Amino acid sequence: MTSRPKPEVLSGERPVTDKKPATALQDVGLVAWHDIKDSSGSAAAIPFLLAAIASGDTAAARNALDRLRNRICQYGFVVGQATAVTVPFLWDLAQRPKTTCRVQILHLLRDIADARQWEITAAAYPKIRRRHGAYVEWESAARHAVRAQRGALTRLLAEQDTELVHATETLASTLTD
Repeated sequence: MTSRPKPEVLSGERPVTDKKPATALQDVGLVAWHDIKDSSGSAAAIPFLLAAIASGDTAAARNALDRLRNRICQYGFVVGQATAVTVPFLWDLAQRPKTTCRVQILHLLRDIADARQWEITAAAYPKIRRRHGAYVEWESAARHAVRAQRGALTRLLAEQDTELVHATETLASTLTD
């Protein structure tokens, strides 16, 4: 039996099993989820939560999004290793009209874009960076992942749903810096 080669994982990078970046929901299998961590431990459950969000079942989608939020943006401001990897899939879901919790996804993306807990703490206490430098890098990578997909804002601002447009405007104002 041959074992699958482990992908190289550098802090702040997305571990993938292929060189193609995983950005659309159909690419979720390209990510080596079992090799990265979220707030609960292994990030292996994230693809299942993303699938539930995409399912079209409102109750299941909201439940899955709440669970995902706790894993990748705990308390609304603590991000981790799996956050940056998950962001492109959230952008993909937010653009799908059949996704029932698009507004909540945009709120989550805004929270991720605002996350600076580790950066601020490390600036005040430089010794933190030596022990917890990966957290600072994960936070930065997560913010960059949100900004990297901001081209989707134009499409979302053109939507008819006023609540969705308002959530998009709020996210856009966060991304202006």
